[in-house]
Amino acid sequence: MKGDETRERIKLAARRLFAERGVDGVSIREIVAAARQRNVGSLHYYFRTKEALVRELVIDGTKAIDDRRNVMLDGVARSGRPVTLRDVIEALVWPSVSPGGEESGEDTYMRFIVSLLINHRALYVSALEGCRRSGYERCLAHIRDLLPHVPEAILDQRLVFLRIYLGAAMTARESAFNGGGGRVFWMPRSTMEHFIDTIEAMLDAPVYARAETVDGRMPGRPAFADAPLHPSTMLAGG
Repeated sequence: MKGDETRERIKLAARRLFAERGVDGVSIREIVAAARQRNVGSLHYYFRTKEALVRELVIDGTKAIDDRRNVMLDGVARSGRPVTLRDVIEALVWPSVSPGGEESGEDTYMRFIVSLLINHRALYVSALEGCRRSGYERCLAHIRDLLPHVPEAILDQRLVFLRIYLGAAMTARESAFNGGGGRVFWMPRSTMEHFIDTIEAMLDAPVYARAETVDGRMPGRPAFADAPLHPSTMLAGG
């Protein structure tokens, strides 16, 4: 148990520091000190390298989000009622709130993962290889089934907009809860409900008649259209 506690303490300290300063801005010695460990070799003992620690943090958050997402979708399925677009959006949004497990809301996962995606995209992508994301796949399938009237290419674009929007908003919310200002704005549940309203409106908005390229054709399907709809994929478009 002591080893497990030490391991989790190192992970929590590392994620906080990475969220504040990025992976490159934090040394192993600083992580160990923040975790209140006397032996500077403790990180190497439990994780071997800083990169291995980063990979584990990515996988932990992805699994937490996916598990929550599946629980929400399973709940809708058990209710016996038809799945609505709002149900699916809620299953995309709410699991992204404190996925690191800090119930106070003062989490660091979103800022850590977005920073990693911007500065170390290859590391992030490789960390996710083989990682189960069935909750995302279910959400994506529901969205396509519920919006058959939106042309596929347009819907693909809107899903990219959603990634950008969701990532930016969740990062701003997380920052606000960590002293970045705006905590009062994000505190009420009604703020999040309104945020979900705007996502629903964006996905189901009427298609502009001239939503086409300069040569008169509909935009092609982007190569990243089926990339994980995970909050951490937003800023780079998937």
